[in-house]
Amino acid sequence: MSGKQTAPQHWQWLTSSLKARLIASAVLLNLVLLPLIGVTLADAFRVQLTTAVRDELSATLYGILALAEVEQGSLTLPQHLQDEQFNVDQSGRYALITDAHQRELLWHSQSFIGLALPQQLPAPAPGESLFSQITFNGAPHFIYSFRASFAPASPGGQDLPFCVYVLKSTDSFEATQQEFRQQLWQWLALLLLVLLLIQGGWLWWTLKPLARFRRELQAVQQGRQQHLGDAYPAELQQVAQQLNTLISNELQQRQRYRNALADLAHSLKTPLAVLSSIKKLPPEAQEPISNINTHISRQLKRAQASGNSAWHQGINVQPIASKLLRTLNKIYQHKSLSVTADMTNNALFFGDDADFSELLGNLLDNAFKAARHQVRITINSDKQQLQLQIEDDGPGVNTAQRQQIFQRGVRADTYEHGHGIGLAIVKDLLQSYQGQWQIDDSPTLGGARFSVILPHYRQAQ
Repeated sequence: MSGKQTAPQHWQWLTSSLKARLIASAVLLNLVLLPLIGVTLADAFRVQLTTAVRDELSATLYGILALAEVEQGSLTLPQHLQDEQFNVDQSGRYALITDAHQRELLWHSQSFIGLALPQQLPAPAPGESLFSQITFNGAPHFIYSFRASFAPASPGGQDLPFCVYVLKSTDSFEATQQEFRQQLWQWLALLLLVLLLIQGGWLWWTLKPLARFRRELQAVQQGRQQHLGDAYPAELQQVAQQLNTLISNELQQRQRYRNALADLAHSLKTPLAVLSSIKKLPPEAQEPISNINTHISRQLKRAQASGNSAWHQGINVQPIASKLLRTLNKIYQHKSLSVTADMTNNALFFGDDADFSELLGNLLDNAFKAARHQVRITINSDKQQLQLQIEDDGPGVNTAQRQQIFQRGVRADTYEHGHGIGLAIVKDLLQSYQGQWQIDDSPTLGGARFSVILPHYRQAQ
């Protein structure tokens, strides 16, 4: 008996579940889109903040130029400016005026006292301005520079070219930027949580018809209702209607099939019974007639097996197994057997209850016949298959018999100790339901162990 079970993988669950796909796509969209929005907003804020600093320094520079005067060929400005930061020593805001070659310091604000002229000052063209960043006094600063020239006060005089520089520390700029980024990511995290909650509710509402569809489908499979409901969205409405049509047609076809088989069995068995009752019939004809009767019963039982059907309702196997055990205990009460039953609650068989009774009944009958003192039945069920194990403490089945006992054409009922009786019918039923079987030794009781696996969902035949 070989199984086809594979370990579940995360990617298999993701690709096989529509719900998982929708959740993964929504989470991925949020995790990609919101950080992208955050980076874009942070960059836009930095650009706007930089523009505001440039405009501020530009206005300050032109304000200083408005205060400049030329007296006796020299540039003069007031010692104190209106912006108090220019009057505080090393405040982080500085104003400088140099000659055109940036070699001589013509004027500086009070905040620049005690500091050396920067080595790498921008050199704008005459009449133009520049905005950039430099490292000054060991820290980064914004700098706005402008190059101008005062015309001579008297005819024949010389122009007075100079460069004006306004510097501002980037500390407040970076602090503002950091505060904005912190608040931005906090709000985006909150927005992500809100979006996930909204999308989760939306997905639950959107997939709710699918969940109800699955529940009703399981209820039909388990026999708790006959058809699916009709209150579904348009996308599922046609599917539900077609499934209901399929279920109705399948049930009707199965009923017609069973009726025809019953008629056939009656029409065949009656002539056989008449032939068997003829006294003048030679004795050597009795055995062929009996064989024909047996073969007809067996083939009719196989044809009645619903394994060839495309649709099955699940039936609870525990009541069937319990009833069979009670019956066999009465039949074999002279053996005083100890019977142990370990059955999973709500274990389901997706097929016909008569087929399951026939299958399990034959296996249990063999075990009761072969057992000396003990019989054990174990029934387990999961989402994919139903597992049966019937064990006894009898003489067991030797290796040669294990290989032949289910082969077509072998009279299974010729084996001793009871094993093999009815196994031809069991084999036909297992083949109809695409089941698997194995015969080995019971590790606990020492006799034979018959193991059967019946899949819940079978491939179309």
